[in-house]
Amino acid sequence: MNYLRRRLSDSSFVANLPNGYMMDLQRPAPTGSSTSSPASPATERRSPASVPIQTQGSGSSLGSFLSSFSSVVKSAQMAQSVAAAPAKPVIRKPKILLVIDDQHTDWAKYFRGKKMNGEYEIRVEQAEFSEINLASYVISGCLVDMQVNKSGTKVVRSFKPDFVLIRQHAYSMVPGEDFRNLVIGLHFGGVPSINSLFSIYNFCSKPWVFSQMIKLYHSLGAEKFPLNEQTFYPNHTQMVTTPSYPVVVKMGHAHSGMGKIKVESQQDFQDITSVVALAGTYATTEPYVQSKYDIRIQKIGNNYKAYMRTSISGNWKANTGSAMLEQIAMTDRYRLWVDSCAEMFGGLDICAVKAVHGKDGNDYIIEVMDSSMPLIGEHVEEDKQLITELVINKMAQALLGVSKPQPSSVKSRRGKKTLHHCNGLLLLVCTAVESLMCVLSAGGQRSASASPSQSAQGSPQRARSATTSPSQAFQPGPIPAPSGPGAQKQSPQLNKSQSLTNTFTETLRGNLTDDEAKAETIRSLRQSFASLFSD
Repeated sequence: MNYLRRRLSDSSFVANLPNGYMMDLQRPAPTGSSTSSPASPATERRSPASVPIQTQGSGSSLGSFLSSFSSVVKSAQMAQSVAAAPAKPVIRKPKILLVIDDQHTDWAKYFRGKKMNGEYEIRVEQAEFSEINLASYVISGCLVDMQVNKSGTKVVRSFKPDFVLIRQHAYSMVPGEDFRNLVIGLHFGGVPSINSLFSIYNFCSKPWVFSQMIKLYHSLGAEKFPLNEQTFYPNHTQMVTTPSYPVVVKMGHAHSGMGKIKVESQQDFQDITSVVALAGTYATTEPYVQSKYDIRIQKIGNNYKAYMRTSISGNWKANTGSAMLEQIAMTDRYRLWVDSCAEMFGGLDICAVKAVHGKDGNDYIIEVMDSSMPLIGEHVEEDKQLITELVINKMAQALLGVSKPQPSSVKSRRGKKTLHHCNGLLLLVCTAVESLMCVLSAGGQRSASASPSQSAQGSPQRARSATTSPSQAFQPGPIPAPSGPGAQKQSPQLNKSQSLTNTFTETLRGNLTDDEAKAETIRSLRQSFASLFSD
């Protein structure tokens, strides 16, 4: 056996074996055979091949390991290819926005194509308070039934709103326009809104809102928050007299100039008292202010605008008849008014403050409006876009918990350019004035020390010194223009400063008298300043 093993281990001997001989030796032995049983010559011939058989067995185990490893690698590659394949887009259910407004504004147009947090589409359902019915539940929330007439077609829909934008007054003393029950139903269903439903309900009574303004008046002071004095009467029995006349009587809760009467005397006041008795409501009186114009400061998110409205028709109500509307600058005083009022009832996202600027030069705050305020001026479309962005941000914050900071008012590039330009002009003016003073002082000294003949002829040395003095005065000013091919691309301000320098130089180099030289210098300065500020 040892001999056969040595022979089989010899490579030359194995190479001389017939083809397929070693393949026969590599076949596995029968399971029932035993090494101790007598073997035939063929068996004895195959028995020495036990060593190669064991070697083949280890090779087969290695091969099985490699095959299992390759299968694992293939499965990993398949999983990677599946993961790398583009996933199917997840279809998300759109969020429903209920807009309570009249049909004059199509809010669906402003929300078309916009998504909340870039994922959820917004479906707008718009209707008026009078076209809405609802039912609210503790678990399932608020369910709205809407019946809208669109182009003569009656559209009936039922849905569950995710958010509400209220742009209509929820309460008016006109019969059939008390929709406070719908506000309560939306609040009962837990529907978030702009402004908050809590503030909407509180704004259903103007004296209640005015009481909040009285708190601001006492906390800020009369100078910072000039509130017009007002007297509240719960019913007509207390309306006996007022301190002074004329006064403005406001009956109950009304809007747009309704329910307001100007009273000139005690007799007229008693007549209005009888009308208040028939109306069965509360009333307020406030001193009449001879207004020069009305002021309105509005706030939409972080955007502020101020308007001035002047009556043309001569009516004491600026919002009645013809009036001229003009946008004015937003001052810190106006910003304080609207920011202070925006903190009412937990915060107002959309609000406006109305004031009267009297002929005595004083301002009187008379009213605060909430999200139902009308949009006025030339920037109505811009204001609607601002409301749209504000609603999308508030929806993302209320429904998804994602809060995005609203962009504040950014100064335009034109304003920055104007600021730099003004700084450059100021520098040129200061430099020119300094040069003029040097010229005049030099001319005065020269005229005092020289004779008229010498001043008329002019000394070359003095002319050179007078010519160099403006250049020395201009040394701290703008940097002179670079020489070379880039000299043509210099700024206009630098050209104008050089023109001023040339004006001084040419004027002083002339053969003129001192008075004529001064007059010519001033004339040239005027022309240069005129061209300087013409831009």
